[in-house]
Amino acid sequence: MKHIFTRILGIEVVFTTKVEDFIKHTGPKITYTKQPLQNEFFVRSNDLLFEQGINDLQFKMAEWDGVPCFFVTGDRSNIPFDIFAASFYLISRYEEYLPHVKDVHGRFPPTESLAYQNDFLEWPVVDIWAFQLLKELKERFPNMEVKERGFSYTSIIDVTTSHCYAHRGFVRSLAGLVLDLGSLKFKRVAERFMVWLNPGLDPFDNFSSLIELHKNYGVGSMFFFQFAEYSTYDKNVSPNNNRFRHLIKSVADYSIVSLGASYSSFDNIALLKEEKKQLSQVINRPINASRMRYNRVDIPTTYRNLVETEFTDDYTMGYTHEIGFRAGTCTPFFFYDIPLEVQQPIKVHPFAVHDYALMKYKDKEEILEKISFLYKETKEVKGEFISVFSNELLGGESKIDWIDLYSTVLKRFYV
Repeated sequence: MKHIFTRILGIEVVFTTKVEDFIKHTGPKITYTKQPLQNEFFVRSNDLLFEQGINDLQFKMAEWDGVPCFFVTGDRSNIPFDIFAASFYLISRYEEYLPHVKDVHGRFPPTESLAYQNDFLEWPVVDIWAFQLLKELKERFPNMEVKERGFSYTSIIDVTTSHCYAHRGFVRSLAGLVLDLGSLKFKRVAERFMVWLNPGLDPFDNFSSLIELHKNYGVGSMFFFQFAEYSTYDKNVSPNNNRFRHLIKSVADYSIVSLGASYSSFDNIALLKEEKKQLSQVINRPINASRMRYNRVDIPTTYRNLVETEFTDDYTMGYTHEIGFRAGTCTPFFFYDIPLEVQQPIKVHPFAVHDYALMKYKDKEEILEKISFLYKETKEVKGEFISVFSNELLGGESKIDWIDLYSTVLKRFYV
């Protein structure tokens, strides 16, 4: 209720289970039950929000003014489905509690989601439903007060590999050189030697350019630095490297710096706390936001761990290889822990675009068309549009000039 009314629509709501108080109220009011009391606005309830735990649910998809919906209601309801139960199902990530086959990194596959299977993953349906509900309510209650929110765009830069060749230590650099020679990658060998002679030529070291782009287009940005020891899936520069630390400090002068949690800290709270503490000491300010390596989220454990580590915000809610709205919304929300029946004190910021999800499209124009659609849908509901790009992909070689594409995105969506 608070997500739909307060966060999305800017309407303060109060709740009552006392019939006499409800009847006495003379302002706008909604009954959310099986039967209406009088002639008020009535939304027939599904059983979901009155249950405990996780249950096997049945879905019948429908449409409301051309927008997919589910948990269909009867004729007497003023809208054709239970908007509150449907929104809760998506935002709580109810389906991620249900039995499913995880991928190699222990992630919930997008193909298992109701949104993917019913072709509404690219729509922030919860926000769209909310504004359609507002339209219906205004017809019934023309004098209803609404506080409008503003659209925002945040560009996230993932820094899991700050440098391709520079500052990586003698042993790792030598091993990389041997591997390139063995694979006959002579261009990389030449690049290595050039960077060793002049570290400023490292292709992944594009931070100054990115900061300048964000400044030119007035885009809010966040840089998530991985600050972890070397492991199978964590291959960034050593956190003990002074030049790496200096880079983080210099970026923090122009943008928000937060923690890109390592793969190793996914289920290791002590390690996660240590990474957070050490990065905070580098920039001399608190670290409040997190992103999990490879967008690994294990509902609800991941968010419990982040709360215990005293993070207040997380930017992992999305899919690595599919664009769209994993939680069905483009509005930040507080995570609701279903087994504990409690709202956890961590705000989840869903992202709509991950650069690796764009790699399957054939050219720049197709990518821009996809991003434009997501951007337009978010802007129409005055949501928060978040994109995730990595300095690694932006600095790498590909058939697509990623830094040019990124610049075009910022220019085209200049807000």
